[in-house]
Amino acid sequence: MSGPDATNRLDAAIGLLACPVCGSQFRRVERVLQCTMRHSFDIARQGYVNLLGRKPPHNADTPDMIAARERFLSGGHYSPIRDAVVAACPPRESVIEVGAGTGYYLSGVVAARRPTGHLALDVSVAAVRRTAAAGLAAAVADTWAGLPVADACAGIVLCVFAPRNPAEFDRVLRPGGRVVVVTPQPGHLAGLRHDLGLLDIPVDKEDRLDESLAAAGLRLASRTAVRFDRTLTPHEVADLVGMGPNAFHHRSTLTDGAGGASSTIDVAVDISTFVQA
Repeated sequence: MSGPDATNRLDAAIGLLACPVCGSQFRRVERVLQCTMRHSFDIARQGYVNLLGRKPPHNADTPDMIAARERFLSGGHYSPIRDAVVAACPPRESVIEVGAGTGYYLSGVVAARRPTGHLALDVSVAAVRRTAAAGLAAAVADTWAGLPVADACAGIVLCVFAPRNPAEFDRVLRPGGRVVVVTPQPGHLAGLRHDLGLLDIPVDKEDRLDESLAAAGLRLASRTAVRFDRTLTPHEVADLVGMGPNAFHHRSTLTDGAGGASSTIDVAVDISTFVQA
């Protein structure tokens, strides 16, 4: 979608955004976001704004990866994960998703919880273009470099299979807010990882998550295990491999339809909720 409606989409997120140059507030002037210090950023015709200030990193999700993710997620294969994310989010809170990808999880929260404001952030232009097309307020930004988000403005920060910046999460949360994190467990896609030689999942991943957020002043409030299995066609397996970091390492799997046989995958993730200590 492009045109006036797409341009106006960022209006509801203005209060969440902050200028990446000086940290001051934004206002929209036609097709431009301009801060109080007059730093300006053009709004793309699809309705998103690029606040990165440089080229995306080489490992940012590519258009092919985003297309694969859109196909896979639209098949409902990870809907139990989205349902659990939605359940972890209280209604009528402003919500920011970092590493939002196609906006699949944030869209679920917006539809079910009707937040007071929302914002999808990703370092991939292809991803942000897709989230904007889905009707979400979206901006290109790098989680590692610092979020172009105002202090203490968000009730919820979502981080689903995405990079984390605990200090920034703590900064942008309002008092009483929460961070909802989805992390894969060692059993996640274990058979597929073994058969295709995919990237491994460290056994201490969750311990490191807890330690890093605790160091930023965020304590674990709850944790929910989500476990289920799915039978996928070869093309769905190829999309599953192709939508994440394995896409950079397993191009043959993406082109041969993952070998021509259906596969049953085991999904094992935890939904962790953290609050300010």
